[in-house]
Amino acid sequence: MTSAVRVQLGEDGADAERVDQLTGYLRSALIDRGVAEVKALPAGPPPAGSRAFDVATVGGLLVTLGQSAEGLRSVVAAVREWLSRGGRVKRTVRLEIDGDVLELSEATLTDQDKLVDLFVSRHSSS
Repeated sequence: MTSAVRVQLGEDGADAERVDQLTGYLRSALIDRGVAEVKALPAGPPPAGSRAFDVATVGGLLVTLGQSAEGLRSVVAAVREWLSRGGRVKRTVRLEIDGDVLELSEATLTDQDKLVDLFVSRHSSS
């Protein structure tokens, strides 16, 4: 079972401040579900010659899972709930585990179910 998921989210027309706010909402929902750890996704190393400081990717989270598929299912469920709260505004979420990507946006609920099941099954084996 993979222990970390990179989550990147967005909303059409949202500025960085709005995306940061939305990221906070999703982070809170993940913590409420008992996910082991949720922190801002680092933006990468600072440019050469600059002072070192942690820069987060706007709209990015690094989610540490427990050792079961249920941890991943819990993350996906929280993400899907977040997506559904967007109303008519297009929201996107990209989940990545070891280079394997699941992107959810305008897929129907049936298609999301199929994609989620496939993604979780690929990352559930020991």
